[in-house]
Amino acid sequence: MKVLKNLVLLAFIILGTQQAFAQKYRFKTSSYSVMEQDAKGKWGKWSDFKDTNIIITLDGDKNRIVVNSQQTQLYNIEVYGTTIENETDKTMTFNCIDNSGNRCVIEVITRKTQGNRIQFYINYPDLKIVYNIYP
Repeated sequence: MKVLKNLVLLAFIILGTQQAFAQKYRFKTSSYSVMEQDAKGKWGKWSDFKDTNIIITLDGDKNRIVVNSQQTQLYNIEVYGTTIENETDKTMTFNCIDNSGNRCVIEVITRKTQGNRIQFYINYPDLKIVYNIYP
C-alpha cells in the first residue's frame, strides 16, 4: 500500500511540473493576391498573383500571427477556430485583431485536390489577401 501511495505521489509530481508548450509554425510564401470590395459592397476580382518571398509565423505561445512583409503585420489571435475537413480542403480558422485594432479572420487552407497546396487567407469585411505557401 505504501508503494502505491508513493507511485501516485510521484505521478502527481511529474504531471504537475510538466508545462504545455504551444508550437510555432513558420510558412514561406511564394506569391500573393488581393481582392477588394467597392463602395457598393460588390467584390472585385482577385488580382494577378505577384511573387513574394516572406515568412509568416503562427506562434501559439504568444497567440499571434506575424506576416513579415515590407510593413510587418501583427495579428493577435482571439479565438482558435475548429479545423474543418472535407474531401477537397482542410481549413484552420483564427479570429484575430490586427495591430490597428481591426478584426479579421485568418484561414490556413490545405487544398487536397491540388497536391496539398497550402493557402493563407486574411479576410477583412472589405479586403481579402491570399498567400500561396510552400513547404
